[in-house]
Amino acid sequence: MALANENYLKVPQIYCFDEIEKKVNAYKLLHPKAEIIRLGAGDVTRPLPAEVIKAMHKAIDELGHENSFRGYSPPQGYDFLISKIQKEYKSLGISLAKETIFINDGAKSAIGNIGHVLGRDNIIAIAEPVYPVYENATIMSGRAGNIIDESKWSNIVYLACTPENNFIPELPEEKVDVIYICNPNNPTGTAMNRAELKKWVDYAIDHHSIIVYDGAYEAYIQQDEIPRSIYEIKGAKKVAIEVRTFSKTAEFTGLRCGYAVFPHELNVFTKFGESVPLVDLWSRRNSNYTNGVSYIVQRGAEAVFSAKGKQEVNEIINYYITNTQLVRNELIALGFEVFGQVNSPYIWFKVPDNMSSWKYFNELLFQKNIVGTPGILFGSKGEGYMRFTGFSSRENIPIRY
Repeated sequence: MALANENYLKVPQIYCFDEIEKKVNAYKLLHPKAEIIRLGAGDVTRPLPAEVIKAMHKAIDELGHENSFRGYSPPQGYDFLISKIQKEYKSLGISLAKETIFINDGAKSAIGNIGHVLGRDNIIAIAEPVYPVYENATIMSGRAGNIIDESKWSNIVYLACTPENNFIPELPEEKVDVIYICNPNNPTGTAMNRAELKKWVDYAIDHHSIIVYDGAYEAYIQQDEIPRSIYEIKGAKKVAIEVRTFSKTAEFTGLRCGYAVFPHELNVFTKFGESVPLVDLWSRRNSNYTNGVSYIVQRGAEAVFSAKGKQEVNEIINYYITNTQLVRNELIALGFEVFGQVNSPYIWFKVPDNMSSWKYFNELLFQKNIVGTPGILFGSKGEGYMRFTGFSSRENIPIRY
């Protein structure tokens, strides 16, 4: 008798954001002529940068000739892309060895797969509200322990992010082993500065913990005091994995490409106390579980780092930032309590009249034709809040109240 991994039964059958699409599609059936303003999903809407398209066309042509054909990608990724990523970090004053950078098919899968190389008895710390994949990956890997109420798990330490702490997670009182940090944060749009992030690096060094640092939105950082990489913080290479993606930077949500960094200095421990470089474990996992990201997509990603590619990407990012500012300014003018946006494509705001997040979602959809993301989808501390995004066409930005 084949047995199931019952941990998978502990997470919802429908991914939380798919629930929104179900509700929107049902509404469209009832109101086929409604012009819906989509400020909910985190998907991008602009066309691919021209340099990316050009590079991918060239790569396709190369695959059509015997002397330039390529089959499997190296599991770690092609050197031509990895070297560009090295140079990008070098511009921040950060030196990374080539063998510590791994190309993947996006931040989501990298974050979920990191658990494969970590022990099952680790205590996990997660900010709340935050991107739900951190918690779901912990549950499905069997690390969450037992459910202790409707939304909490015994082996997860929840770091409450509230208006009182400006939605910046505070250090836990107890010892934790693995810490998920999203900076700038999804959904709140708030970001930790260097001093705040250094507290976490120092904590991880003192407790031999690991930080899984999700830098998916680093390209949206506007303020100099917000680090673009956790490796700008002294000692971070000893404790941090950094995950980045081209999805929200260069419109790659459909192409799927990102990368993760596992510095040589970052070690984990066996049950006998033996120190093991985490990059060695990840390299073994990578070699056995993937044949790499396609050559065509990696050539497209390489083009992002060209002079013209950077210009085109910056234009896209500025477009979304302007959208986000327009939405934020409108909400403030209407009297909402608003957070985020400055270093992020997300606006986090308080729902009026103490309504629940889902009730307000329905009110926006049925009365205003506006789609947002209920804060409760990001954890119990998100209840009573809503997330809007700037990932929309400019024509779809006016909010009709």
